[in-house]
Amino acid sequence: MTGGRPGAALLRLVEVMDTLRVSCPWDARQTHESLAPHLLEECYEALDALESGVPAALRDELGDVLLQVVFHARIAAEATDGSAYTIDDVAEGIVAKLIRRHPHVFADVTVSGPEEVKRNWDAIKAAERAEAGGPAASALDTVPFGQPALALAAQLQRRAERAGAPAELASLPTGRPAGTDTRDGDSVSDIGAELFTLVAKAREAGLDPELELRAAARAYRDRFRAWERSGRG
Repeated sequence: MTGGRPGAALLRLVEVMDTLRVSCPWDARQTHESLAPHLLEECYEALDALESGVPAALRDELGDVLLQVVFHARIAAEATDGSAYTIDDVAEGIVAKLIRRHPHVFADVTVSGPEEVKRNWDAIKAAERAEAGGPAASALDTVPFGQPALALAAQLQRRAERAGAPAELASLPTGRPAGTDTRDGDSVSDIGAELFTLVAKAREAGLDPELELRAAARAYRDRFRAWERSGRG
């Protein structure tokens, strides 16, 4: 652990990244696109480390995630088409966002608790989109559909709930046979609807469905390994 002012080691990381980008053949040839798989992989590895309960493992994996942020910012700084930005721009952007969306900390707004903080966050976010001249805002506009389906369902339900959607909205109409075209958004298979309902039940119980299924997957892995060791009898 380094001494001195917190965050000082981040400056050293930026310096090391600058050197690698110039002096390492592999680092020098990377692009945003070539690094994209690593960004995703490092986040999953950090989640694995978190679930392991080993603090040192999580610390190391968070370092790998941080590297991806610094790497992408270093690549962006080299752009010559007017789109360039630096790691400082990234940091200043998130600092400004945090201050803007926490008026109960940095301004004179009073909140009654965490739920009101969430509602204020969503209202401020919607106002930001409107001010930027974007399309008619939906509470679900910024939900990334590239994430795993279970996490996606949970995030959609969370956002909808915070926007005041009735709980029965999560009861999806069925009628499409399992295995047929999934692009029809008006109806889903019985299995799909049941999975979506299970996500709602998990959230109602205060559980994250993605983490719960991961825990079940680990339990199955351990049972399978025990079965292998027993001679598969």
